[in-house]
Amino acid sequence: MQSLSGEGYKVELDAETDSIRLIGALRLGGLAEYAPLSQLLENALDDRTKLTIDLTELEFLNSSGIATLSKFVISARNRHHCALAIRGSEAIAWQGKSLKNLKRLMPALELTFE
Repeated sequence: MQSLSGEGYKVELDAETDSIRLIGALRLGGLAEYAPLSQLLENALDDRTKLTIDLTELEFLNSSGIATLSKFVISARNRHHCALAIRGSEAIAWQGKSLKNLKRLMPALELTFE
């Protein structure tokens, strides 16, 4: 399992289930600090036909993080070979509006809320 972690957050790539879990609160300062996460997401698209991003335990994501996620969704859309699914939580306020906007960037995105 490949992972990233920092103050208050953890990101785990599970190759067996083709999924990435983001846990905690991501408050990194700007797109440059999100580069390792962006790289992990991009690499996860390689050689996969489906990838699930699990945000059900991500309590906070700042605007730079939302921008990083948006760029990733556009990249997944442009690659055409990998179906993308995002799981969110109805209990976490920021996810409702922000995640629904991702569907505009990639209409084929499978977006579910728990």
